[in-house]
Amino acid sequence: MMKIEVTKASAKVRFRKFLGGSVLKGTVYCRWDGVDTHLSIESDAPADKLAHLIRNAKAGCFAEGLIVQSVPLNSTVEVNGKPFPIEGVPQG
Repeated sequence: MMKIEVTKASAKVRFRKFLGGSVLKGTVYCRWDGVDTHLSIESDAPADKLAHLIRNAKAGCFAEGLIVQSVPLNSTVEVNGKPFPIEGVPQG
């Protein structure tokens, strides 16, 4: 599409999270400390063209979009085909 030659590209994503609490005591929790991304590109293309390519890639990245945007979570639970509300678990 953009006709930019890239000889090599790689992306790494690191999720920094902590899962704690007790399953038996019902105190399980998950805490996010951050998400790190690293994009490495090899190309002889001009810097302005590469910047355009990278902006497009980052703007279309599902992982980065989920992290940087406030995304509503709609969660439902059912048991045996019927809604199963649980106190303390948001529904909707």
